[in-house]
Amino acid sequence: MDRRSFLKTSAIGGSAVAASSLAAPAVAQGRTPMVIVSTWPRDFPGLGTSAQRLAVLIEEATDGAIAPEYYAAGERVGAFDVFDEVAAGNAQAFHAADYYWQGVHPSFSYVCSVPFGLTALEQNAFMHYMGGQELWDELADDYGLKGWLAGNTGCQPGGWFNREINSPEDLRGLRMRIPGIGGSMMSQLGVSVVSLPGGQIYENLVSGAIDATEWVGPWNDYFLNLHQAARYYYNPGAQEPGPALSLTMNKSWLTSLPSWQQRAIQACCHMENDRMMAEYNANNGRYLDMLIRDHGIQMREFNDEVFEAFGEASEAVFDEIRQHSDLANRMHEAFVTARAEVGRWLSISEQEFAFKRNRVLGID
Repeated sequence: MDRRSFLKTSAIGGSAVAASSLAAPAVAQGRTPMVIVSTWPRDFPGLGTSAQRLAVLIEEATDGAIAPEYYAAGERVGAFDVFDEVAAGNAQAFHAADYYWQGVHPSFSYVCSVPFGLTALEQNAFMHYMGGQELWDELADDYGLKGWLAGNTGCQPGGWFNREINSPEDLRGLRMRIPGIGGSMMSQLGVSVVSLPGGQIYENLVSGAIDATEWVGPWNDYFLNLHQAARYYYNPGAQEPGPALSLTMNKSWLTSLPSWQQRAIQACCHMENDRMMAEYNANNGRYLDMLIRDHGIQMREFNDEVFEAFGEASEAVFDEIRQHSDLANRMHEAFVTARAEVGRWLSISEQEFAFKRNRVLGID
């Protein structure tokens, strides 16, 4: 499907899409309905297709004992309404980026990604082996929720801009779509931050309602046609080095299931967490080449002065978060420990190897 057809037929293009069930109604004894609502447009590459794939996988892994019904953004509730829908028990699960719930509690951002934070490899280590999951469980329990990691899009570019950014002063007055603590970081630098779901980014950028945006990366940015709305593509970004996505469930519903079904859902989440990251790595390089070769996109890199300003601004935001609550402080401290311990190892292992390999082989 080409991009224009995709934009016309998907929720990204603003058209209503009728919700479709991935499973027949759960009428047979032992079949449990599972309504999954998401923040992504239906069939959107990577984000939407991964969530849909996870729903199918859960049905297959439970041999039909769980019957998922998947609803993309806007098909049942709005993209930013899925948290309340599941917490209230009106749906059983949502698939989302948890930094969307920063206004509920700032600790949710650490589940997804924060500026100068963790890469996908580091985030997995933090969540599985360094206390991240336990802190997330404590946080989510206050809202009757339970979540597992279920995807990652990898290190994200700095975004699309309609003017060059040569100093921190160039950021002042910009109207930029950027969520989570990354948005709070930009606010510290004088940026007017706008919160928009993916389906509304292109129209706001092309109309001039916003001056800049970040989204995901070359693969997804290509399908949003962001290269038609902005000239400069900055890389890397400081705001989301490894944004993890989650499948978060109503805890009462989840714990009512037999233990084997709970473990099956967890295993499906782990599988999709790995698969999504692999899919993004397989596609981002290819689509970046297309953006540069076929569309003349000008790649830019934030200079050291700008990146230093990002660092100072993010630390100011972290200071505020730590004062929010005891849980927020403990979440931040655990994150800092993981960043230091895992980061030191990766800097002399995978990162150093990739740098030297690419230098020797001329990969740039």
